[in-house]
Amino acid sequence: MFLRSRLPEHHLSGDTKEVVRLGTGLIGTIAALVLGLMIGSANTTFQTESSQVQQLTAGVVLLDRTLAQYGPEADSARNLLRRGVASMADRIWRENSSDPGKSEPFDASAAALSFYDEILKLSPLNDAQRSLQARAISTADDLAKTRLLLFANAGAVIPMPFLVVLISWLAIIFASFSLFADNNATTVVALCIFVLSASAAIFLILELSQPFTGLMMIPGEPLRNALAPVSH
Repeated sequence: MFLRSRLPEHHLSGDTKEVVRLGTGLIGTIAALVLGLMIGSANTTFQTESSQVQQLTAGVVLLDRTLAQYGPEADSARNLLRRGVASMADRIWRENSSDPGKSEPFDASAAALSFYDEILKLSPLNDAQRSLQARAISTADDLAKTRLLLFANAGAVIPMPFLVVLISWLAIIFASFSLFADNNATTVVALCIFVLSASAAIFLILELSQPFTGLMMIPGEPLRNALAPVSH
């Protein structure tokens, strides 16, 4: 709007408006496609990692139930499982909310290794206990695979050049809108609403692409509180 009041009149002719309109339409179409793809990709990331956390929670409960069916001999392993779940949850959220450039190699925690050793040390006395021990080992292996998938996806964010290009396109679109708009309160308020709407879409993309931080963070309480204390 500031530029419009200082341009010569022939720079704002109908032919100029048509060229700007066609160019804005092209950029707007590209920006809309990219926004749609980015929202879809970010939502897929959020749903995938949320599903993996749910799998961990369900697997932990199943593993505890299996050990409970085994008998009192597995109480030591169940207590280790409870301590390990809390530390695992803290580590998952810490890894996925940290700077991707500072990621460290994966290293199994001492609690996880001790828990697995406890399952292997069980001495089944009958076929039922042998079956339960094998099921517990299989469930523990599945939990480890899901845990490694979460580690592999840790720190995956949208590249900054991608966002810079998208925001540049949107800035060009709104600049072209205001270039030929009347400078009045209604126009300014309308443009501000449109800008906030476009910004909200980018905010949604950033929130969904980082499921372990921000306002839309995957809750960790279900995993941390999945198991009640072992009753004796």
